[in-house]
Amino acid sequence: MSETATPAKRTGLSAAQLADRITDRSARGISTAMTDLIRAGLLVPGATLPTVRALAGQLGVSAGTVADAWAVLRQHRMISTLGRRGSVVSGPPTVAHPVRFERVGDFGDHLAQDLAVAAPDPALLPPLEEALLAGARTPRLHDYSRTAVTGALLDAVKDTWPFPPEAWLAVGGGFEGVHLLCQALLVPGDRVAVEEPTAARLLDILDALGVRTLPVACDEQGPLPASLDEALAARPALFLHQPRAQTPCGWTLTGQRALELAAVLETAPNVVVLEDDGIGPLAVTPAGSIGTHLPGRTVVVRSYSKAYGPDLRLAVIGGPRDVVEGVRVLRTYGTGWTSRILQDTLAHLLTSPATTARVREASHHYALRREGLARRLAARGVATGNQDGLMLWVPVADESSALVTLAARGVAVSPGSRFCVTSLPPHVRVATARLSEDKTALDEVASLIALAAGTVRDS
Repeated sequence: MSETATPAKRTGLSAAQLADRITDRSARGISTAMTDLIRAGLLVPGATLPTVRALAGQLGVSAGTVADAWAVLRQHRMISTLGRRGSVVSGPPTVAHPVRFERVGDFGDHLAQDLAVAAPDPALLPPLEEALLAGARTPRLHDYSRTAVTGALLDAVKDTWPFPPEAWLAVGGGFEGVHLLCQALLVPGDRVAVEEPTAARLLDILDALGVRTLPVACDEQGPLPASLDEALAARPALFLHQPRAQTPCGWTLTGQRALELAAVLETAPNVVVLEDDGIGPLAVTPAGSIGTHLPGRTVVVRSYSKAYGPDLRLAVIGGPRDVVEGVRVLRTYGTGWTSRILQDTLAHLLTSPATTARVREASHHYALRREGLARRLAARGVATGNQDGLMLWVPVADESSALVTLAARGVAVSPGSRFCVTSLPPHVRVATARLSEDKTALDEVASLIALAAGTVRDS
């Protein structure tokens, strides 16, 4: 029988048996040989692996060399480390799933109201026909030159930036911008300081890159300087935060808090600051920016999807030249540049007085819906603190019970734990952008959420 037809039992191969199958004894050679064994089925999912020291002894290399190989295998989700139980095989290399973002139940035909997805209301988005026609007249149409940002778009955004960046780049949405920046700035094993709680998709991005997250506590003015100072002791490479309409808490960074955070960061000159402005022009109030004080170390990603439409798939990056250049280089392996048609479409929207008025009106309606539900929840004993944005961060007695209570009535919300690095008091995230402004409808939603939160009893 051939070797590939006799997979190992779940007890795995011994250190000596593995060593016999590894010819290149560098970290890369070890990880490559292990990958081949896993793909061939000689190491099956669940198979136990020898300790790092045992395999190093058989190979005649340092334990650090094997540990480096194990780190590569963990990064590609081929092995898992289970504390004192050691390491086991997970399976062939796979693409990391955004488990927090995808953690939404299947309601089938029973979903009466979706309050889980904080997406804009299509009825409040501006019309695109005229803007798309303007975009189609972009200079250098069909030219294969890679345009970082069109002149029209740059003119439309540069005066709105919190500081004058050295370089600009248009990308395919806010999360793509954050993902590309993290890819350019981080390597597996790096530490990243991030506000706690924060957007689930940001945590998914960091998990997929194999970095360690360092939670930074926040209050209604933004991240706490003392908590950031504590995180800096672990020498992070990056501080990632949202300066306004923060997901999920809805606070906006004040100018004074930005100054205090910048003072703390002065003691850590190698930390890059990434500000994820996910709501852009829809924000009710302008935000403070650490970049006002540390422009050479701060990069801002501003998304325009929620204000002007998700199918534009556009965000703009502005920051230090070397940081933005890293993202530009990464994009050369893929799309290369963002459509000049779409860039100039957005430029037209940003400079149109009628569209600007429409966006302000949309922001007003989103505030009415969010604040209307917040007032009604407060009257029922459920306090929320969101100052801006398309959601409420709702405290509950028990997360699972709240989710079940609402699901039984056909209402979907997001579990709060998906937004957390550590274990925080239980919450659910309630999307408010598509709520009705009808008072009776808002009363009904508030009563259901208060019931789920555990502050009232079902009559």
